[in-house]
Amino acid sequence: MKLKLIVSFFLLTTYFTAFSQEKQNVAIIERGLIKISIMYPYAEGKTFNMEYYETKHMPMVAAFLGSNLIKYTIEKGLASGVPNQPLPFMAIGTFYVKSFSDYQAAIGPHIDAIRADFANYTNISPIIFVSEVVK
Repeated sequence: MKLKLIVSFFLLTTYFTAFSQEKQNVAIIERGLIKISIMYPYAEGKTFNMEYYETKHMPMVAAFLGSNLIKYTIEKGLASGVPNQPLPFMAIGTFYVKSFSDYQAAIGPHIDAIRADFANYTNISPIIFVSEVVK
């Protein structure tokens, strides 16, 4: 009985500790932030090197953004939301920034280097979507 109580207490403590740490690691994306999504559509014969994108390309672009950057994310496409349909995107990179004009000013001088780096990880022309976070 005593052992059962100790094990139950340990499991509950472990659960609540893990849950509280998980909540602390979630970045809050605030209303009004600008989200720049760089989407790489799936197509037959197209390639994408996720390791390079994750370790070289995105950190390079993030460094150009400086203090305007709140966070960036990288998503690897797994499947379509509709069964038996092709994957819509191979990958999506997203930057959350405070100011779109500051984003453009930071990226502008480096746009040629950013575009030249595409050849190191993909043969896909990305689709770029700029939006405002509302919730």
